[in-house]
Amino acid sequence: MADGTGGPLRVVVADDSVLLREGLQLILADAGHTVVATAGDGPGLVAAVAEHAPDLALVDVRMPPSHTDEGLRASVEVRRARPGTRILVLSQYVEVSYADELLASGEGGVGYLLKDRVSELGSFLDAVATVAAGGTVLDPLVVAQLMRRRRDPLEALTPREREVLAAMAEGLSNAAIAARLTVTEGGVEKHTQRIFAKLDLHADDAQHRRVKAVLAFLR
Repeated sequence: MADGTGGPLRVVVADDSVLLREGLQLILADAGHTVVATAGDGPGLVAAVAEHAPDLALVDVRMPPSHTDEGLRASVEVRRARPGTRILVLSQYVEVSYADELLASGEGGVGYLLKDRVSELGSFLDAVATVAAGGTVLDPLVVAQLMRRRRDPLEALTPREREVLAAMAEGLSNAAIAARLTVTEGGVEKHTQRIFAKLDLHADDAQHRRVKAVLAFLR
């Protein structure tokens, strides 16, 4: 498993598009990572993860034969068979239900990005590193839809605290959140501590409060 140090990763890539698979391999190789296997369908993904035990799997949601949710179902199967496997899902569309199901285990180490984000190399590689280290990364468009659909759990939060939590869901660090919101890192830290308190999240060794806060936001 990835150790969270940001070092080279061993990656499995699952997508039915040969061009996208090859493109992802080149991007990852240029960043110092190694693609240990590729797959074009769900069963191939499950078999590749079982054989290679990668640090991360990059998975397309829609793969053969029905091109609906095979990648998602295979990802869920992978996490059941090998708990803790890091999964970064790539989708052409915003499908909030897919994000829900993948995150239902309550673990970190998952992400959901639109494929258009792959062209933003810096952000994409940051997402890869974050998910491999056990964090949670969601595409800003997914976060926006969740914010519109699910206000109830957030009623106790101020508008600024909701902005901070939404940025956390995108996988941003405190420094990046501070830059986005034009506040100090100390201010962001104060907001996150208040968020944790309002969501009744206490420090423990089993799961990082940041991940718990994002999961609470999603639910």
